[in-house]
Amino acid sequence: MPIIGVVPKGTNHTFWQSVHAGAIKAGEEFGLAILWNAPQLEIDTARQISIVENLITRQVDGIVLAPVDAEALVTVVERAADRGIPVAIFDSAINTDRIITLVVTDNYQGGVMAAERMGEILGGAGKVGVIGFMPGSASTMKREAGFVETVAEKFPGIEIVGVRFNMADRAKALAEAENLLTAHPDLAGFFADNESSVDGTVQAVKLRGLSGKVRIVGFDASETLVADMRAGVIDSIVVQDPFKMGYESTRQMSIHLAGGETERHIDSGAYLLQPGNVDTQEMQAVVFPDLEYWLGREGGGH
Repeated sequence: MPIIGVVPKGTNHTFWQSVHAGAIKAGEEFGLAILWNAPQLEIDTARQISIVENLITRQVDGIVLAPVDAEALVTVVERAADRGIPVAIFDSAINTDRIITLVVTDNYQGGVMAAERMGEILGGAGKVGVIGFMPGSASTMKREAGFVETVAEKFPGIEIVGVRFNMADRAKALAEAENLLTAHPDLAGFFADNESSVDGTVQAVKLRGLSGKVRIVGFDASETLVADMRAGVIDSIVVQDPFKMGYESTRQMSIHLAGGETERHIDSGAYLLQPGNVDTQEMQAVVFPDLEYWLGREGGGH
């Protein structure tokens, strides 16, 4: 049975557990053993490089990777290719074409969706802060660009007062959001572009007693954040389909190993989650795949 190393950016978020579940499903369907390994923190480039190097040394049959940094992982990915180990990339792009597929959300478009929603709920005017993830992360930087550029183009009455980074740390996101609230007491909204960013921003808004007054549009969901949205603390959340990401990138690897032709680029989809659609079957399947079932399966890499 071919062994596939699946390496996400981190382990702490529901998002990565959903990726893992999708990879397990594809592994079962296509006869692949999934070897799951991840850095503890989503900003630990050195640890991720080390994990990939170990997989190369082990001579796994393929590597499915979400690169922490678009540039820093290039050398090790190209080394894998030189050793005849194919690499599929998901979640975040990398600056090399020596890969068999790229399975990603259209992150720029996700940022556009968030900006259009923010413009709508603020009536096109007000001050907005952005709590971003980290510089160098291709996926989140595209979200920030989509948001900032769309606001500038479509909503000239909205002023973006700062783009701050939380470096995958909820406490830092909280502190950065509080700093913006202190500097701009009339702040009208926040765009927070990943799970830890939204978490910290929500806590800051709650601590100031501004729930529902300072509008939050987030990116990436968890059970806690969906509960906050139902309670009116978060207006809406742009959600990806991490289960599909894990499934498709692993499925493309199986096609490649069988000598078939892979799809070079797969858009895994993005949706605007709101209280009005959160309970639909489609959104429930995207946001809450059956993690307990899939992560409990044999061969799940635990």
